[in-house]
Amino acid sequence: MTDRTPATPGRAATQSAAGTSAKGLTTGRVGLLGAVVIGISCIAPAYTLTSGLGPTIAEVGQYVPAILLLGFIPMLLVAFGYRELNNRVPDSGTSFTWATKAFGPYVGWMGGWGLIAATVIVLSNLAAVAVDFFYLLLAQITGNASLAELTTNLWVNIPTTLVFIAVAAYISYRGLESTQKVQYVLVGFQLLVLGGFAVAALVQAYSGGGFDVTPIQPSWFNPLEISDFSILAAGISLSIFMFWGWDVTLTMNEETKDPEKTPGRAATITVLVIIAVYVLSALAIIAWAGVGADGLGAGNPDNQESLFAVLAGPVMGPFALLMSIAILSSSFASLQSTMVSPARTLLAMGYYRALPPVFAKISPRFKSPGVATIASALAAAGFYTITRLLSENALWDTITALGLMICFYYGVTALACVWYFRRELFVSVRTTLFRFLFPLIGGLVLMVMFFITAFDSMDPDYGSGSSIGGLGMVFVLGMGVLVLGVVLMVWTRLRHPGFFLGETLRREDSVSDDTSSMLTV
Repeated sequence: MTDRTPATPGRAATQSAAGTSAKGLTTGRVGLLGAVVIGISCIAPAYTLTSGLGPTIAEVGQYVPAILLLGFIPMLLVAFGYRELNNRVPDSGTSFTWATKAFGPYVGWMGGWGLIAATVIVLSNLAAVAVDFFYLLLAQITGNASLAELTTNLWVNIPTTLVFIAVAAYISYRGLESTQKVQYVLVGFQLLVLGGFAVAALVQAYSGGGFDVTPIQPSWFNPLEISDFSILAAGISLSIFMFWGWDVTLTMNEETKDPEKTPGRAATITVLVIIAVYVLSALAIIAWAGVGADGLGAGNPDNQESLFAVLAGPVMGPFALLMSIAILSSSFASLQSTMVSPARTLLAMGYYRALPPVFAKISPRFKSPGVATIASALAAAGFYTITRLLSENALWDTITALGLMICFYYGVTALACVWYFRRELFVSVRTTLFRFLFPLIGGLVLMVMFFITAFDSMDPDYGSGSSIGGLGMVFVLGMGVLVLGVVLMVWTRLRHPGFFLGETLRREDSVSDDTSSMLTV
C-alpha cells in the first residue's frame, strides 16, 4: 500500500481542508479558557489532593509547601519546552512526534508509549475512585452506610467502574465541544468547594477551632529544612505525580484556536493555577489538623487514602456532602478529559504508521479520533478488570509505578526540545532560556528522578510490600510496562517498517524544518 502521509507535517501541513487538520480533526474548537479548564480537569485537583496530599505529608510533614514548589519547578520548566516545540510543530502526537523529530523513531515510539501507558493506567484508577465516591455519596444521601461498602464487592465494583469508563469514552468520542461543556461545570464546582474548604479550615484554625492548630511558618517553604535526601526525593516524586496531566492541552493542539500559541499558554496557566490551589489547600489542612499521626492529624496512616473524606465533616459540617460531590466530579471529570490524551497520541501514531493505520480513523460525524478513543477505553477497562481480579495490591502498585513513566516521557520530551533546537539555542536570550536552559534543567531533574525512583522501587518495602524474585512489585510492574513497550515496538517495526525507515515522519532539526522562523519566533 502506498503511504501518502506527509513526511514533515510542520506548520504548513497541520491543516488541510477548511476547518479540519491534516489528520481529519476539526480545528478551532477550543480557546484558551477551554484548554485551561480541560488541563485543570485532567490533573483533577480535588481527587489528587485527597489521595496524594496525605502520603506527601507523611513523608515530609509541614514542609509540604516546599515540596510542592520543588515538584512544580521542573513541571513549569518542562512546560516551557513543550510550548516551544508546539510553537514550531503543533501536532497531536506531542511527545511521540517531537521525540521522533529530535532523536529518531525508536526514542519517539517509546516516548509515545510512556504517555499512552501512563494515561491508560490512570484512567482505570480514576474510574475506581469515582466509583468509591459514588457509593459513598449514595450512603451519605440515603443515610444507609452499607451502600458505601458496595465498592468492596468486586461483582458490583467492576461493572460500575466499566460503566463509568464507557460514559467518559462516549463523551470524548463526541469531540472536544462536548468535553468542554461537561468540564466547565465539573471543574468550576470542584475549585469552588476546595476554596470553601480552605477558607473554612484557615478561619477555624486561627480562631482556635482546629484539631491540632499549627500556625503557618515561613520555614515550611524552605526545602533546606529537610535534611534527609531520600525523604526529599520521595516527596518530590509524589509532588510530580500530583502535577501530572497538564500536557493534555498540547495533545489537542490541532483542534485549538491558534494552535501554535494557545496550547502552550494553556499549559503554563494550568500549572500556575494548580500550584496555587495545592499550596493553599496544604496550608489550610496542616494549619487545621497538624501533621500528627493520631486522630484527625494529617499524618495519620488511617487518613492517607482519602484525606478530605476524613476532614470534610469536621471542617465543613453539613456542607461536607459538597466535598464528596466535588471529589466524585473531579474523578469523573479527569476520567473524561484524560481520555483525550492517549486517544490523540494513538491517532498520531496510527497516522504516521508507527501503529496499525486503523488507529488513525476519524469519526465521520464528530471528527474525533473514534477508533483511538474506543481503544483507550477498552485498554483501561481491561487493565482494571484484570488487575483488580488478580490482586488489589497489583492495581495500586501499578499506580505507584506511574511515577517512572511520567518522569520518563516528560524528561525525554524536554530533552528533545533542547536537541531539536540545537542549532538556534543562542540566537537570543529568549531562545537560550526557553529552548535550552529551562527544558534542559527540567528534563535532567525528571530523568534523575526516574532513575532514583527505579532504584528505590527495587526494595520490596516500596509500595504495597509485595515482591517477585526479591524485587519490589512497583519496580517489576514499572519496568514491565516499559519492556512491554519495547516488545510492541519491535512487533510494529516488523509489521509496519515505514515509520522506522523515516518514510512517514523523519528525524530532523529546527533549522532544516523552518529556517526563516528561527529569526522571528
